[in-house]
Amino acid sequence: MDAANVEIFIRGTANYFEEITGTPAEVGTPFLKDDFETSGDYTGTIGISGDQKGCISITVTRDMLTEILSIIGEDADEDSLVSDLVGEIANTISGNAREHLGTGFMISVPVVIVGPASNVHLAQELTTFILPVRWKEHISYLSLSLEKLEV
Repeated sequence: MDAANVEIFIRGTANYFEEITGTPAEVGTPFLKDDFETSGDYTGTIGISGDQKGCISITVTRDMLTEILSIIGEDADEDSLVSDLVGEIANTISGNAREHLGTGFMISVPVVIVGPASNVHLAQELTTFILPVRWKEHISYLSLSLEKLEV
């Protein structure tokens, strides 16, 4: 994954939060996953196929999701809405990246994992970049595990 592609995800993530909540997110400096374990209560994962393979995941806290739901006028106490929102965030960020990466960047439907992020096993054979995301006082993590395929 090259720096230009990482930048697409940085801009897309910041823009997502600004468009949905009116407050942009600050995306920190990407770093290699190595032994770093993301922390959060919910993870939305999108599988990538086509010209690239891998996955994109965002791990967030329930507090962050409930605050976003309140902002958009939804019932923040409803568990199904909380789970759906993390999948929607992952899907929207991936879908927006697809606009820049082309139709060969094919995304799956989101898979939502409830529980500690240590339960998430990314594409282990691929290099994974972690982008820390701060929105208001909340910290989340966008994980990018992508490899461009040779055609």
